[in-house]
Amino acid sequence: MKIGKDYIGVGVGAFILNENNELLLQKRAVPAEKDCWCIPGGRLEMFETLENAVIRETKEETDLDIEVIRMMGVCDHIIKEENAHWVATSYLCKIKSGEPKIMEPDKASDMKWFSIDKLPDKLTITTQKALADYKKTIGNK
Repeated sequence: MKIGKDYIGVGVGAFILNENNELLLQKRAVPAEKDCWCIPGGRLEMFETLENAVIRETKEETDLDIEVIRMMGVCDHIIKEENAHWVATSYLCKIKSGEPKIMEPDKASDMKWFSIDKLPDKLTITTQKALADYKKTIGNK
């Protein structure tokens, strides 16, 4: 049985902005949403908290040590034609130390900083939802 296909997966994502108001994105090299840009993240492991999962997944994927600032929102990530179903929580995070680099080239073909106002067109469902949550929060300030 496969997580996210045979049963619903639980995931996390790190919405990381730098001092230039740029968002860190990775280009997916695997299904689902292959070749779309996404925030770093991955799946929750048994007995792991959501916050610990986003810290661990970000380290595994980017070699960054991050600090979680706050939860941004939850996304129903459902792609019926790819038989994929996840529930993903996104977190606003900041870098504590490190420089981003691709640590899992089989999963991410590229990684770049993008201006929050000039993001690529092809964003994953979870990244689109995190961006909307971020803009909603900024608009309320």
